This record gives sequence, C-alpha cells and structure tokens, in this order.
Amino acid sequence: MPGYVVDEAFARSRDAFAEAEAWLGGPQAAGLEHGELEAVMEGRGRELLRLMLQDHLDLRAAREQRVERVTGPDRVVRTRAEKGHRRSLATIFGPVTVSRIAYRAAGAGNVHLADAALNLPPERHSHGLRRMAASAAARGSFGQACAEVTRRTGSALGRRQCEELARRAAADFAGFYAARPGRPAPGDVLALSCDGKGIVVLASQMRPERARKARSRARQPKQDGRLSRGETRDRKRMAEVCAVYDVAPVPRTAGQVLGPRPDGALRPPAPRAAGKWLTAGLAGPAAELVASAFAEADRRDPGRRRTWIALADGNTHQIGQIRKQAAARGITVTVIIDFIHVIEHLWTAAWCFLPEASPDAAGWVRDRAAAILDGRAAEVAAGIRAAAAAALSNAKHKQATATAAYLDAKAPCLGYPAALAAGWPIGTGVIEGACRHLIKDRMDITGARWTVPTAEAILQLRALHANGDFDEYWTYHLQQEHHRNYPQTRQPPA
Repeated sequence: MPGYVVDEAFARSRDAFAEAEAWLGGPQAAGLEHGELEAVMEGRGRELLRLMLQDHLDLRAAREQRVERVTGPDRVVRTRAEKGHRRSLATIFGPVTVSRIAYRAAGAGNVHLADAALNLPPERHSHGLRRMAASAAARGSFGQACAEVTRRTGSALGRRQCEELARRAAADFAGFYAARPGRPAPGDVLALSCDGKGIVVLASQMRPERARKARSRARQPKQDGRLSRGETRDRKRMAEVCAVYDVAPVPRTAGQVLGPRPDGALRPPAPRAAGKWLTAGLAGPAAELVASAFAEADRRDPGRRRTWIALADGNTHQIGQIRKQAAARGITVTVIIDFIHVIEHLWTAAWCFLPEASPDAAGWVRDRAAAILDGRAAEVAAGIRAAAAAALSNAKHKQATATAAYLDAKAPCLGYPAALAAGWPIGTGVIEGACRHLIKDRMDITGARWTVPTAEAILQLRALHANGDFDEYWTYHLQQEHHRNYPQTRQPPA
C-alpha cells in the first residue's frame, strides 16, 4: 500500500482511545448516570474495536509480499499482480475494508491469497456476524434477529440476508455429525425415539402428495364466509424429530406406574434420560433422519454391548423404519409403544360404552390399562370387541372395534411386563419434549410460513444448540468454508 507507514499502523485506534479517555475524564461524562455512560461507551467501544480491526487489516495489506506465480483452483497460472484491490466486510464491530494483492491472468478470475489467509466469506458478511445472526435466528423470529444484530453491531441487517446467513451457517450439519469420532458412553440401556410434527410452509413447499390433495380440495365447492368441511387454512409439511439418549434402568411394577402405592409410599421415579442428542429435518424423507439417529447410537455403542430400545407413538411407518435400520445393522432393538398413546385409545373406547363424563370411565380405563401392563392386551382387545357387539350405534361400534384392532396390531410392541421388569421407560416424553422445543417454540411463531431450506437450517441450528455442540460445530464449519471457498490455491513449483 503506497505511502503507508507501518510504525503508525494503529494511530487511528490510539487516537480513538485517547478521545474516549478524555471524554470520560471531562465534565460532560461526569454529569451522566451510569446507564447513559453505558450507552455512550458501548458505541465508542464498538467503534474503537472496528478501528483496531481496520488498522490490523491495513497492516497486513502493507506487509503482504507479492508471489511471482500463483495457480488458482482452475489450474491457471497467474503471473500478474496488482496491489490495492479492495472489498468490504461487514463485521460484528461494523464495516471494514480489506485491501490485498490480486493475482491476474487473461480470461481468468482474480485470485487473492490474502482472502484465503483470512478465510473471508464470498458474501459481504463476516463469519462472526454470520454466527451472531444464525444464533439469534435460531432463538427467535428473523425480525428479532435482525434487530439484535443491528443493536449489537450498529450495522443494519435485512430479513432475507438473515435467512441466507442462517442457511449458510447450517450447511455442514450432516457432515459434522458424520465425521464425528465415536464417543462410547456408559450405561445399560441405549434408547432411540422418533416422532413427527407439522410445520406450516408456503404452498409451493408442500410434499408432492400433500400438494396434490390440496389442489383436489381446491376444486371442490366452497362455503361462503367460512371454511368448508375438512378444509384448513394451514399448509403443513411433516418434520421428523429423532432423539438418542442413555437410560439408567429403574425396575417398576404396573401398580407403581398407574398410581400411588396402597401403603402411601412414594412411587419410584421413572427412568431418567441422560446425554440427549437430537436431530430434526423436513427436507428429506423420514428414513434419513432415523438412519442418522442409528448412526449416533452406533457412535455410542460401537461394540454392540448395550441394550437398545426404541420408543414410538405407534406410527407404523416410523416403527417400520426403526426395524429396517436395526436389521441393516444386525442389531436387536426392542420397540415399545408409548403407554400414554395406548391409554388415549382406551379412553376413546370408554366413551363408546359409558355416558360422556361418566365417573365410571376412569375406573374402566384403569382396569384395562393395568391388564395391558400385565401383558394381557389381547384379552383386553377381545373384551372390547365382544362388548361392541352389543347394541351400539354404528359410529360407536366403529370406534370401539378400532381400539381393539389397534391393540391387536400393536401387540408386538406392547411388551410392558418385560420393559418394566428391566427398568426401561415406556413413555415418549423425551421426544415429545424435543418436538415442543425444536419445532413448536420456534417454527410455530404466529404468522410464520416457511420455505423448506430455511426451516431445515433453523431446525439444525436449534438441534446443535440443544445438543451443546454448537461451538465445536462452528470450528468444523469454518474449516469446511475454507475448503469450499479456497480449494488448492497455491504458488506453483519453480
């Protein structure tokens, strides 16, 4: 950089610090309250840090040595060099300018070795600002994230820019976990759980089958002034959520699960989850998410020495995917259906035989729930089916027999006696909580309508934070960014 004196590299920074020091020691600052002092010094401090960063970048530009021959990723040798090529960079301290040498060749794009050394992103926003925006967008709305970035950096950030930064920040989610080394964890039981939850998306973002049904409904006659029967305002696309966690067994009995002990003693606590790992997505099929959950389980138990169980709400497709992944790995996985879902089916049957709000309904449900916990689900199903043969309306008969059919169909996954004796959990509280945290708390913000790429990125960022892996992931992400943006830029051998 012509005329640049290295010895005075940080003169502007020193001048800004001296001005702040003089102001703090002057009469104007002496009359302010501490809150006013904080506000002023926040702005001055950020500007001081921006100047220090700018001075450092200018010093690096002044010290940059020309290289005679540079080969770019296109394998074209560049022998011409021009100093003073500048680009802007929006940082967490404010905008700065990066000046560097451009290596050039006819018909080829410029190569900047200094950009590779600084690992500069192709877009205007720095990696630090990308991280700030992505973390804020994972916590709250994009509007709130933009406001937070503007407040903390002094630079305005648009909503679309924030969305793009979030998508770029989550680009290496799958690769990060795939490349993660095995981390065997202690414990007797390794649990997996899967569930699905809908996310409201734009009409163009629905899965093909759901979009086809929506178009079919659109051709049907509409009610004037209200939704037609079966019509909904929302267009949802199902996201899959998976969890892997460790469980310390707590043996229990059916009586301990269903209510207090007759002697008044406290029930033993349910098995508690530890080391929870979550993932979620809606871009690909559910099978991909289930496979990623099994990959995490593999990392925890590479020697297949632990007991593997899977908890589901009864969804046939999810159970099928779990069994498919287990068979592909040669692992024995015991699938257990969430007992709360079974009880809900029993309540549906209870209202077929008893009046609405009948005080006898709770006892009816409890007796049959106890029988199911004792391993007599087939007996309960037969009893419901026999009772339904009595004088019931067609609708109630259909509901009651549907509950009986459910119990028969899910019988292989209702092995509660063995699960309770072994101390395993029989509920899907972990995955239900994960769905609320990863999806409902963020994706269901009033008025939100998502595109699939942006929703996928936010889900992955929230999963990284929930897993406690975000800092480690960011280091990996920056390494991958360097590989993508600056592949094999080098000085060729003489």
